[in-house]
Amino acid sequence: MQNAGLANIEISGLESALSTLVHGTVQLGLKLIVAAVIFGVGMRLASRLTASFARAMERRKLEASARSFLVSFINILAKGFVFIIVLTTLGVQMTSIVAVLGAASLAIGMALQGTLQNFAGGLIILMFKPFRVGDTIETASGKTGVVKKIAIFTTELRTFDNQVVFLPNGALANGIITNLSNGTNRRADLEIGIAYGDNVGTARKVILDVLAADARVLADPAPSVFVARLSDSAVVLTVRFWSRYADMAAATADITEKIYVNLPKKKVNFPFPQMDVHIVK
Repeated sequence: MQNAGLANIEISGLESALSTLVHGTVQLGLKLIVAAVIFGVGMRLASRLTASFARAMERRKLEASARSFLVSFINILAKGFVFIIVLTTLGVQMTSIVAVLGAASLAIGMALQGTLQNFAGGLIILMFKPFRVGDTIETASGKTGVVKKIAIFTTELRTFDNQVVFLPNGALANGIITNLSNGTNRRADLEIGIAYGDNVGTARKVILDVLAADARVLADPAPSVFVARLSDSAVVLTVRFWSRYADMAAATADITEKIYVNLPKKKVNFPFPQMDVHIVK
């Protein structure tokens, strides 16, 4: 009788453990399903919220630089909130989440100093506006192009040969930036070499006539042509004129070509590099 009672107790304990396991598994499965639904719906809502926020800022005609930065920030913030809701749904206590986030923030802050520097750089760019979306800039790393987007950590630059370059905001905020779009007019300096013995006055008149005939060259400040230096095989003239930035590249190319065509017509030649060799017997 005693053995039968022990067997009944063991069977009862096994049934209780099995029931607890099944109940826990069902609860965990339900939590996982609910968390998956919340994750899917939450991510979709976060994307819609970000899109609505972007449209609202566009309607208010907020500056493109600030708009791209804030949209990126809101997107990350909304998705981070969804992750927290999913964790709490799975049974993770909020105090535990806060403690983990505090410890993780310290560890991540030490490991990702460069990333945090890029975030701070993005804020600096947004506040002090050394450049805006649509500006043409030249960076300290030698990259030149049009700013397409300013995000939280990086700035998207499209070069003139249609490459997309992502530059870290920290380096941009702490480096030298040349904003080529600031200021409407630009000065161009061309160097033209003429042969020794040719008339400098004639060359100057031909070049000034070429400049005067081009409507893209500004009359004020007036163009100028002067002898810059005497090189080994040429008298080097500097041709200086002002033009609108948008016209600068095309005007410089056209003027260089016209100078090349017109100077020989007035007996002003372009010398080839040469060397005089004297043989002593």
